[in-house]
Amino acid sequence: MGPPEKGLSRSARKRRAILDAAEEVFLRGGYLGTNMDEIAALSEVSKQTVYKHFGSKEGLFVEIVTSMTSGAGDAVHGEAPEPDRPEDVAAYLRDYARRQLTVVLTPRLMRLRRMVIGEVARFPELARVLYECGPQRAIAALAESFSRLADRGLLSVEDPQRAASHFNWLVMSEPVNRVMLLGDEAIPGEAELRRHVDEGVRVFLAAYGAGR
Repeated sequence: MGPPEKGLSRSARKRRAILDAAEEVFLRGGYLGTNMDEIAALSEVSKQTVYKHFGSKEGLFVEIVTSMTSGAGDAVHGEAPEPDRPEDVAAYLRDYARRQLTVVLTPRLMRLRRMVIGEVARFPELARVLYECGPQRAIAALAESFSRLADRGLLSVEDPQRAASHFNWLVMSEPVNRVMLLGDEAIPGEAELRRHVDEGVRVFLAAYGAGR
C-alpha cells in the first residue's frame, strides 16, 4: 500500500493508516503474534478507532488479505492490449506471464500466502478470500481474454476456463511452489524467469495455438 492519497476524508485517511500499519504488523508477527495495541500505535489512532473501522482482529486480517491480493491482481490484469494478429499472441502471453510471476513472487505476497495457509484450520474464510481474489480471479480474467482471442481466430479454445487453468498452472505452479517452501532465496532471477515463461507459453500454444 502507498501513502495516503490527497483528497481523502479524515475517516478514509485513518482507515488507510490502519491498513498500512496492520499489513506491516501482520506480516512481521503473524496472526497470533499481532497485537491490536501495536497496530493502533503505529497508525497513530486509538484502539477504539481500529475496532470502529474493522470490528475485530479477524475482520482486519480479512481486509488485509483482500486488499493485498486484489492489489496484486490489479497490477497484473489489463495492462497490455490484446493482440490483433496471430504472430503477436506468443508475445502477449509471455508478457502477461512475466508480469503475473513478478507480482505474485514478491516476498510480501509469499509471506501472506504462508500466513493464510497456517491459519486455514481456524479461519477458513481467509483461504476463501485469498483464493477468490487471487487464483480464481486470475483464471477468470484469462478465460475472458482467451474467449475473445478464440472468437477472433487467434487461439483454438473450446473451453476458455479450462484453457486458462492450464495456462495459469503451466506458468505459476513450479516457481510458486518452490518459493512457498524454500523462501525468498528461491525467487527466480530475470533470466530464469524468462526461460520458464517462454517454455510454458510454447507448451500452451502447442495445445491451444490457432489452427490446432
